[in-house]
Amino acid sequence: MSTPRDSFTYLDANASEPIRPEALAAMTQAAQVAGNPSSVHRAGRGARAELETAREGLAALFGVQAENCVLTSGGTEANVLAVTGLGAGRRVLAGATEHDAVRAAGVAGVIAVRPDGVLDMTALERMLAAADDPALVCVMLANNETGVINPVREIAALCHAHGALVHVDAVQAAGRIAFTLDGLDADSIAISGHKFGGPKGAGALLLAGDRFRSVQPLLAGGGQEQ
Repeated sequence: MSTPRDSFTYLDANASEPIRPEALAAMTQAAQVAGNPSSVHRAGRGARAELETAREGLAALFGVQAENCVLTSGGTEANVLAVTGLGAGRRVLAGATEHDAVRAAGVAGVIAVRPDGVLDMTALERMLAAADDPALVCVMLANNETGVINPVREIAALCHAHGALVHVDAVQAAGRIAFTLDGLDADSIAISGHKFGGPKGAGALLLAGDRFRSVQPLLAGGGQEQ
């Protein structure tokens, strides 16, 4: 027997937060826009305007230029795009407690964490110094299982000193703690809409500088999202 929606209190927002009324209203409005954003006719240009307005707002929220905001189907796609794009030609290192979306994307080395769950900086420095080839280090801002918050800016400083790039899985942190890409000193961050009141099936990869040029599509065909 199904349980009436109003007969229980939902306590699993860290897994998936209920969609917020303003997000649902925006989705309803957008669903009525018929044009293809890639079309040059008036309806297409209107759809493109809606899309770019959304992109600009999201980019501004996390402190990046709109062209550096790649819209995705969620956090998994954003993480995989970062690993396959920024990680091309680099050793990909990831913390032992990273999400499977990162660890299954092609990780060459696992960085130990301390007993309290925070990334072990000594282990990271040792791994960065152990080889001459550049690395991509993947680290969560907030862990989805334990809630541990990593000192990402400190981690990024160490990585950049060794010529490594840093990708941050910020899916669990967005909407709960304030941050920007520049404030984290990261090269890219992944977010997912349903974790902070948006719809399921929507996310983004946010990139620093011209890092977006390194990102290649996971699926061939079409010219969307650059």
